[in-house]
Amino acid sequence: MGDPGTKELLSLEELEASGQMRTGRKHVLSILVENKPGVLTRIAGLFARRGFNIDTLTVGPTDDEHVSRVTLTVDGALHPIDQVTKQLHKLINVLKIRDLEPADTVTRELALFKVAADGVQRAEVLQLCEIFRGRVVDVTRRSIILEITGTTDKIESFESLLRPFGLVEMMRTGEIAISRGRGET
Repeated sequence: MGDPGTKELLSLEELEASGQMRTGRKHVLSILVENKPGVLTRIAGLFARRGFNIDTLTVGPTDDEHVSRVTLTVDGALHPIDQVTKQLHKLINVLKIRDLEPADTVTRELALFKVAADGVQRAEVLQLCEIFRGRVVDVTRRSIILEITGTTDKIESFESLLRPFGLVEMMRTGEIAISRGRGET
């Protein structure tokens, strides 16, 4: 198919499996918005229309009750991020947008893991939790719920180590982020 030396076209599944879908810098956008109904829908809709897949999305209050902070992460390799940020600025309820630089940002995520563990396995799971500076938040005869806070890499590492024990359920918040230094939003 095609001229010699030309690469064959890959299907979407093959491309995802090869890891070539996510090649660029992860963008962490911190967006200050008016705390009003429908703002989040308009922001998510804007990203969807532009073909972005939002990796994580968190929303929470700020020190001002009339303002909320939306923190979202997207892969900037598939589409240029500057075009979508320009369109975000045009949305009436968006007050400020920052594309946070990874080196100048502290990011954290919270995760809860329910693990099927009893007997010897329970002791191993508790030891693993201690190593990762996690907390036990609930215990039953057949399972334990653990809480871990940290970077996305830390959460993913903990998850991969827990899976062999029998991961029953998992919930992650998505990243929240704040810039280092003083007086910056």
